Amino acid sequence: MTTAGPTAGLTAGHAAGPLRYGMQLPVQSQSTLYAEPWEAAAGPEDLVEIARTAERAGFDYLASCDHVAIPRRLAAAMSTVWYDPVATLAHLAAVTERVRLLSHVAVVGLRHPLITAKQYATVDHLSGGRLILGVGAGHVREEFEALGVDFARRGALLDECVDALRAALGPEEFPSHHGEFHRFEGLGQRPRPAQGAVPLWVGGSSPAAVRRAALKGDGWLPQGDPRDRLPAQIARIRELREKAGISGQPFVIGAITEPLHVGTPAWDVGHRTLTGTPEALAESLRAYRAMGVHRIQVRFRSRSRTELTDQISAFGAEVAPCLD
Repeated sequence: MTTAGPTAGLTAGHAAGPLRYGMQLPVQSQSTLYAEPWEAAAGPEDLVEIARTAERAGFDYLASCDHVAIPRRLAAAMSTVWYDPVATLAHLAAVTERVRLLSHVAVVGLRHPLITAKQYATVDHLSGGRLILGVGAGHVREEFEALGVDFARRGALLDECVDALRAALGPEEFPSHHGEFHRFEGLGQRPRPAQGAVPLWVGGSSPAAVRRAALKGDGWLPQGDPRDRLPAQIARIRELREKAGISGQPFVIGAITEPLHVGTPAWDVGHRTLTGTPEALAESLRAYRAMGVHRIQVRFRSRSRTELTDQISAFGAEVAPCLD
């Protein structure tokens, strides 16, 4: 484990205003890369309690992943537990009031944009305008093949889907889009999103994903970038937006932090996990703000739902007030 301490040596960028924090939910996806053993026996009641605890703790968003089906060759590592994000976020919308609901990320190329728009506009409408649509290209070839989608062209398909979803999730009842993969006009969809236009964040850390986020998104969700890579990625986004003449428009930069444990753990939480006093954790996390990050996505090591909700509450009460 790593004890949180001074942040000297990190490259600082522009101050980014208040540093807000969100989390990807446990239970709803159970890849061996991050799932805790207790999640295997968890279910809907656990998700609800965690979501409500995070909302009370001031979390900005809760996130849910997207995979349609996992092939056998990847099942041992990824597991086959992947809740549908639309159903999951809609369920949590009904048991929360303020926290935003993020798809991190929806593989929107697997579905027609009008289907995606209908689903997520409904979630936004039912939640009172709390949806953030995070999108990504996807990486599991067999999912694309099973659904009849060209895996090799998933990048170009995502580029077009972003444009189509901009139209279909905007304020117009009869949106239109004419592209290479999809065309529609004169087809009305209600209810419309409650917030007028749904924010669209682009996930991924490849050069293509970073460019897509900078030029087509309202925000960027990196995928696994360590701290030392973030300043260059953020600088690239700024450069691309300045060249495109859109640097003055609002844009949210996200980051996924190291695993966290508030306090001194009584068990082995792993060498990468940041541990320590609330003040020390906050000092370490403030480095993200100095780089230009607006949202940090945090994850807590835990041995049970109770330990997780205790960690969430401690973070909100003791660490969050020190982030700025």
